[in-house]
Amino acid sequence: MPRHNRRDRRPERPLGGGVGWARTESGPDGDWLVRNVAGSQATKHYRCPGCDHEIVPGTPHVVAWPADEHGSSADRRHWHQGCWSARGRRGPTRRWS
Repeated sequence: MPRHNRRDRRPERPLGGGVGWARTESGPDGDWLVRNVAGSQATKHYRCPGCDHEIVPGTPHVVAWPADEHGSSADRRHWHQGCWSARGRRGPTRRWS
């Protein structure tokens, strides 16, 4: 008798308004939608709020935005993977004028 694969009946929900699939992460700073960006997909320069250094094109990193938002570009922040993991121990840096 042939084997039948069961299909997951839960509806798939794209998160983040067209920015790809994201996972939910909870932390002391709230709930976040998080998406990993591969180095081959990273084509722009960004400034990491965790260390205030540049994320150059080709660098794998994380995009995060508040879970209660829909992922508009104003809400998303690009973080180095290590800075995102350490955000509970050392919050975002303050930019000095």
